[in-house]
Parts: sequence; structure tokens; C-alpha cells
Amino acid sequence: MKYKDYRNIGFTTLPNGLIAYYSQIGITDAQMLLILQLEAFAQRDELFPANDKIAANTNFSANEVAALIQQLIDQKDLIIEQTTDSQGKIGNRYNLDNLYDKLEQYLDSHILVKSKKNNEPAKVADDLENNPLNRLSRQFEVEFGRYLSPIEREEIASWLSADHYKPEIIELALREAVLSQAYSLKYVDRILLNWQRHNLKTSTEIKNFLQRNR
Repeated sequence: MKYKDYRNIGFTTLPNGLIAYYSQIGITDAQMLLILQLEAFAQRDELFPANDKIAANTNFSANEVAALIQQLIDQKDLIIEQTTDSQGKIGNRYNLDNLYDKLEQYLDSHILVKSKKNNEPAKVADDLENNPLNRLSRQFEVEFGRYLSPIEREEIASWLSADHYKPEIIELALREAVLSQAYSLKYVDRILLNWQRHNLKTSTEIKNFLQRNR
């Protein structure tokens, strides 16, 4: 069979905004893969797939799927709703509306440039190529001379979404690591923590700090 024949299996539709900015709204790579699976099942009208069924489509175990689902529930990105069908049978379904509300708020605040006249979106200020996680990952790969592992990408995503380091601060830490010929994210993380301990929050403050300590 040719690839075009396999296309008959169907497609899963995801918003490009979610693909580009999931890390910015606190979603890890592993959680994103789970969301992709939930959407794929939902778009085939399977609204509450079993954990082992999801696991069969991934490298996760059923227990890992359960843990990821619980993470999304704890983050209030995922809700389990009770449903009743036409015959009165009670069931459950996964609901990702909160996740998409969070994404909409992020895009509205950071990505969409508003028209001053009517407050309507005038244009998109960013695109997939300018996603900070993608851009930073490429920079690390160029400087390290190798591809990053999924775990390493998750660590960079965590710097952005959990630690709230600005991309330019991470870029400066990467530069310092390269100057020291230390090609590891652990070394970069130590640099970032050191700057945090010194209460350095802007690139200007960090550059001045580096100049004083050369």
C-alpha cells in the first residue's frame, strides 16, 4: 500500500496555536501527546477512551497515561463530565474546554495584535517558527552539535512555563555555557539558578553582572 492509501485512516485536527504555544500555557511534551490522543479519539466519537487503549497508541504505559490525565485534571486543563445518552445510559467524557480557554487567553494577550479602533484582532504577531520553545531548542541543538532528547526539550519548556525565564535570559545562559565548553542543560540550569539567586531579572542586569565578574 502507498501512503495515500493509509490516508483513508483519517486525520486529527489540532489548532496551530496549541501546537505552537502549548509550552507557554504550562503543557509538557508528554501531556501534549496525551492531548493529541484524546483529540484523535474524540474526533472518532470516542469521548472517554480507556487508559490502555490510549497507551496502545503511545510509548506510555496505562499507569503513565493515568498519571498524565491526573496532571491535566489537577491543572484544571481537563475535566471528566458525566453524560447521558438517548437511552438514558450514564457515561463519562473528557472535556478540554478549559485548556482551550487558557490558550485563547494566552493568544489574546501575547500573540494577537489588536486594532485600536474596534479592538478586533488585526494580525498575528507571531507564528510557528517564532515559538520560543522551538527557537530555543534549535539554538541549543546548533550549539551542542546534536539533537535534543524529548526530556531536554521538556526541561527548556519548564524553564519557560514553570520558572518563567525569559527566552533572552536562557539564550544568555546558553552562551555562557558554550564559552565554558559545558554542553549540557544541567550546566545551563546552574547558571540560571545562580542569576536567580542574585535577583537578576533582565538581560541588561545580567550583562552588567557578567562584566563585573569577568
